[in-house]
Amino acid sequence: MPNFSSEIRIIVGAAIISDGRVLACERSEPAEVAGRWEFPGGKVEPGETEHDALVRECEEELGVLVEVGERVGDDVLLGHGRAVLKVYTATLIKGVPQLIEHAQLRWLAADELHTVPWLPADAPIVAALPKYLP
Repeated sequence: MPNFSSEIRIIVGAAIISDGRVLACERSEPAEVAGRWEFPGGKVEPGETEHDALVRECEEELGVLVEVGERVGDDVLLGHGRAVLKVYTATLIKGVPQLIEHAQLRWLAADELHTVPWLPADAPIVAALPKYLP
């Protein structure tokens, strides 16, 4: 009999803020989300904390070291409730974001947040972001 895990998968995202702007990343794949924008991040692996996973994901996806800050917005349910997205503010500690996994990167001020087509899961986070962007 297959072992179906009932655990909810945790996905973390980083709202990297610098000089009053947040980093937005354009997905290059898979095809169904290519051209949509997101916050960098990914799955929390077994034995990892959410903060550790976010630091690792930013290094893998952008080639940067970040310091993780406070939560932005509420949990966002994904995959029919099988996963949850948790986004944190982050500050660049070392490096300049590189195009490793994304098609395009853009720094957006509060009044520019709606100039890119965000993934639906990121929309509630985008709505909560202006208070973090002076």
